Amino acid sequence: MNAPSSLARRILVHGGYEAKVMLRNGEQLVLAIVLPLLALIGLTVTPLLDGLGDTRINVATPGVLALCAMSTAFTGQGIATGFDRRYGVLRFLSTTPLGKTGLIFGKALAVVCVLVVQVVTISVVAGVMGWRPLPQGIPVAILLLLLGVAAFTALGLLVAGTFRPEATLAVTNLLWILLAAGGGILIPASELPQSVQPFVEILPSSALGEALRGALGQGAFEISPMITLVVWAAAASIAAVKWFKWS
Repeated sequence: MNAPSSLARRILVHGGYEAKVMLRNGEQLVLAIVLPLLALIGLTVTPLLDGLGDTRINVATPGVLALCAMSTAFTGQGIATGFDRRYGVLRFLSTTPLGKTGLIFGKALAVVCVLVVQVVTISVVAGVMGWRPLPQGIPVAILLLLLGVAAFTALGLLVAGTFRPEATLAVTNLLWILLAAGGGILIPASELPQSVQPFVEILPSSALGEALRGALGQGAFEISPMITLVVWAAAASIAAVKWFKWS
């Protein structure tokens, strides 16, 4: 008789399965790849970001990478988990050897895998369009993207575990639109009306977008946005553990 697989092995297999499902889903691909590419092109051919950096593409690309993390970790994973919960998939998987812990880590691993595909795709297209990130900022950007994934995955699971699936679909899509348009992720909070800037600056979308622009455009290591992301990830994780409903 073969020995049972370790938890790490089960998480790896489940993460790979979820990543393949996400990449084969047409709606997920639109959210993960098509919309960020359209945002990249739109911000590059219009004057919205003029005066914020040396070139439009150098300012636009970090924000689009942040948008990718939010799209997959929050909206994509939130909707998928909400419908898994509705159809009893979560309850079934949580009783298998994978367990609840393995299921959650498997979902997080799937988000990271899809994010890698997104980052490579966006970086190649942006590179062709003239994007030149500072090499010293790339390790910081990777850390920021992982913090962003943690925060947005926790928020997505919180919504998926507390709202009905139909409501999860509406809430995550609506928040994606609002945060993309005015959450400081593509357009810096400093360019928004002064009356809303204090509220936008404490959002995870603004923290991730601002920190990535600083890291990849100036080689900066900004601690304040990192703390903001850690606080959001911790608070959302605690709330999700307390209120998440598996069925």
